[in-house]
Amino acid sequence: MAENSAVANDVVVQLTGVRKAFNRGTSFETEVLHGIDLTLRRGEFCAVVGPSGSGKSTLLNIVGLLDRPSAGTLQIAGEETTTLDDTALTRLRGHTIGFVFQYHHLITAFTALENVVIPMLGAAGFPDAQMRERAAQLLESVGLTPWRDNLASNMSGGQQQRVAIARALAMNPAVLLADEPTGNLDTKSADAVFTLLRKVNQEHGTTVLFVTHNAALAQRCDKTIQVVDGQVIQ
Repeated sequence: MAENSAVANDVVVQLTGVRKAFNRGTSFETEVLHGIDLTLRRGEFCAVVGPSGSGKSTLLNIVGLLDRPSAGTLQIAGEETTTLDDTALTRLRGHTIGFVFQYHHLITAFTALENVVIPMLGAAGFPDAQMRERAAQLLESVGLTPWRDNLASNMSGGQQQRVAIARALAMNPAVLLADEPTGNLDTKSADAVFTLLRKVNQEHGTTVLFVTHNAALAQRCDKTIQVVDGQVIQ
């Protein structure tokens, strides 16, 4: 019994029979995901691969609680999410999931430090010394201490993506979702960003779900999840 409990507690993301349809109830209804079963455990580093339009980003949006499944169940950190209201989903997402996108979505008029502080503001509404210290530590961990006070608009693409990773880690999430985070970077910068994600995974035990079209990077992940026509086939 104890062993089974330990295994259950190790599960960070659990999708069971998840379906997603758009334009439901209309003549244009289209189902994009067709009964996805997927389990992610603590500390796994997983690549999601598949052709364009296969449902990868839709799957990531559902795991990230940015969209709701049309059917099936989704558990995040042991909590069933499909019955939660928007307020509860927002709270769970903010404390459990970090996001890194292809486009970093930094506020270009803010400094690197200010961008990393943003997820920590929460109910306080304004930064304090503890938040700034945490942001500074995260920027140090991604090698950006000398640029902490630079405006995001004055940083290279690779530097901006490293700021985005630091921001994603601000709340110490159990799951880090990365949607083509190296897609707009040159080969050297892409390798540096991937190496940094792997470092986060290994040092903090953060589960990473990494959508990529880069076969070489996918081969360096622990597990590959292949999505074709809205179904996980591998």
